Amino acid sequence: MRKTSALWALLMALVLASAACTSATSDGEAADSSGTTADAGTDDGGDDATDDGGDDATDDGGETVELTQGGGLLASVQAAGELKCGTRDALAGFAVLQGDGTHVGFDSDFCRVIAAAVLGDAEAVDHVDLETADRFTALQSGVVDVLVRNTTWTASRDGSEGATFLQTNFYDGQGMLVNAGSYANLGDMDGSVICVAAGTTTEGNVASEFERLGMGVEVLSFEDNDLIQEAFTNDRCDGWSADSSALSGIRANFPDGPDAVTILPEVFSKEPLGPAVADGDTQWAQAVEWAIFATIQAEEFGITQSNVDSFLTSDNPNIQKFLGVEIDGASLDPGLGLPTDFAYQVIKQVGNYAEIFERHLAPLGLSRGVNALWSDGGLLYAPPYR
Repeated sequence: MRKTSALWALLMALVLASAACTSATSDGEAADSSGTTADAGTDDGGDDATDDGGDDATDDGGETVELTQGGGLLASVQAAGELKCGTRDALAGFAVLQGDGTHVGFDSDFCRVIAAAVLGDAEAVDHVDLETADRFTALQSGVVDVLVRNTTWTASRDGSEGATFLQTNFYDGQGMLVNAGSYANLGDMDGSVICVAAGTTTEGNVASEFERLGMGVEVLSFEDNDLIQEAFTNDRCDGWSADSSALSGIRANFPDGPDAVTILPEVFSKEPLGPAVADGDTQWAQAVEWAIFATIQAEEFGITQSNVDSFLTSDNPNIQKFLGVEIDGASLDPGLGLPTDFAYQVIKQVGNYAEIFERHLAPLGLSRGVNALWSDGGLLYAPPYR
């Protein structure tokens, strides 16, 4: 469900006011929603808020919660019986809020993966819709337990946002969407106007790429995709730049049909997307990360949502350990603080990585590419579970 209560609004107002007193305002937060010219050389990666060391977080009630290496948040989430997962509500393929109040998408399913691993119930999730400018503040303050919101892992964000980035679950790159027939490649776009989402890495990437090409462009920043689409369809923008996966979703749902626009062939940045948790709680970070690993390892073993039960009688000791099957009267407990059958719950309730990808991203025309298993030439690789 969505956080729409007065308590949520009051908390975010207090948090943002506090952040404004202790840190510089990011490029994204300063952007006018009607479209403003961005600072071409500024990266938004670590400017949203100042990290205080990651030792404390504020829960929904405004109280300070002590986070320790011992895994305080894991115990708190398990005691609450619900995972607060920071996400969004309108990115095709990744997270879309349905009319019945449910969230559907790749990121939405990874929120469910974490809930299945930690709580044994994939539906025990409060999907908290966050604006781009609010996502790290919400994570630092404890408004959400984990951020799964197509967020790029960068050095600045790792070092300055009080966030710990975990296993990348989608390797992306930035692209450019243009009107069909207008441009053949980036080299044709000298002097053009490029529209981007404020508060993202997109702004700096556009400036850096066109500077590398020896070309000049004007960058207009907008607070959300609806405003960018309005500007683009009214010819205020020659190009719309975002993560290639996001552009695929935008093209698939374009008002004039997908053939009205095209995505240029160049991919001009690295955008590793994945979950992030607040700094300072090693056990919680490990629990979330091994939930992600479970989807990758299950695909490698050939274990799916439909056949997982048949693997419970497998003679393969590695599969037995992975699924929490007892061997000589005991199941492997590696000390992660998770139930020994957490991987079984993840696969049974949500599916393996390939199933999640095919369910949400393949319909957009995306292929696995570098998001294939390492054994298939991709980058996905899970450490051994032993």
